[in-house]
Amino acid sequence: MTFPACTLRKHKITAVTGLRWLAAEPFRVFFVSGILWSIVGVSLWPLFYAGKLTFYPNYCHARLMIEAFGGAFVVGFLGTAGPRMASAPKFTPLELIWLFSLHQAGAIFHLRLQQAWGDALFGVLLLSLLVSLASRVMLFRKEMPPPQMLLALAGLLCGAAGALLSLLPSTWTDPQRLRLASLLLYQGFLLPPVLGIGTFIFPRMLGGEFGGASSPAEMRTKGVRTLAAALVLVGSFFLEAFGWPMVGCEVRATTACAYLIIEIRWRKALEDGPPSGSLATGLKLSLLTGFCGLVFAGCFYVQRVSIEHLLYIGGFGLLILIVASRVLFGHSGELGSFAKRSWTARLMVSLALLAAFTRMSPALMPQVTISHQVYAAWTWAVLALLWLVWHGRRFVTRDED
Repeated sequence: MTFPACTLRKHKITAVTGLRWLAAEPFRVFFVSGILWSIVGVSLWPLFYAGKLTFYPNYCHARLMIEAFGGAFVVGFLGTAGPRMASAPKFTPLELIWLFSLHQAGAIFHLRLQQAWGDALFGVLLLSLLVSLASRVMLFRKEMPPPQMLLALAGLLCGAAGALLSLLPSTWTDPQRLRLASLLLYQGFLLPPVLGIGTFIFPRMLGGEFGGASSPAEMRTKGVRTLAAALVLVGSFFLEAFGWPMVGCEVRATTACAYLIIEIRWRKALEDGPPSGSLATGLKLSLLTGFCGLVFAGCFYVQRVSIEHLLYIGGFGLLILIVASRVLFGHSGELGSFAKRSWTARLMVSLALLAAFTRMSPALMPQVTISHQVYAAWTWAVLALLWLVWHGRRFVTRDED
């Protein structure tokens, strides 16, 4: 299976330039912005411990990493792939300017410690993206998007709900509601899209075909499984927030693992000869690391803040960079390079895992909390710069086909 936009095209599309080109492929601006904001987000910790900041950067750091970094890659990916999956019109320059302005303004407000404004703008950003995508699917589609995209929809709704729930003063006086808002924003925003988008494109990245449905009956079956997974994931956040934290964590981990195993034809991909490239190996390691973060956070809930960084850095962070690399290779006419062995890719994967386990280590050795937060921050900053330099020319190179 290929993207509908690829199967329907009978001739080369007329080239577009300037804002129209960027609007058609918004990942080119959002990915750059997201990786730069991630460097800002991790740099807060070394600056704080060096005495250069007058505030404790826990909330600011978390918001920048989830909303400014993760949000940029989610908007960039869905803004590019969403219309193509439905064979619908691409984004317009006006939509690009609106979405990018919301993204930048929200991040700046968080950096200025105006969290309410930052969360409000992030909620508007996700709802605006949702409206743009939904209108195309309902009014202009030539094919239905893959049913797994229901999880991407769930992620946008969770992220918006978590951000907007944080705006209520009553949330900050109720520990349960505050925990729910945090879970919806920090995990609910990224985990469902990772599972939904992942089960569609991971098989392709591992050497097989896209993980879409081959018949109406299979589409219905996938749709039911996807809807069930979304409901269970959202339910796990309520379980964790309202009295059953370990149960919520383990239900979430089990659901994520089961959905990936069922939806992805791992054995078929192996028979088809998956690429031996470094990024494909990194993809598997990232999934394993993220799963460990979910499981162990439930088993050792008191130390969950450190342990969950296995999920945030080794899972979400590394997966984002690998999928973004696939997008950049594909849209710059170098798709074959994704499956190659690369020392740059190996170093990138190694740095991400090093940062994840370094940031997790205070759960085992509390005395190294400060030093390892700093080490992990600088490791991610080096990784982010490496990734940006590695793909630099691909941001401005496109494949006309």
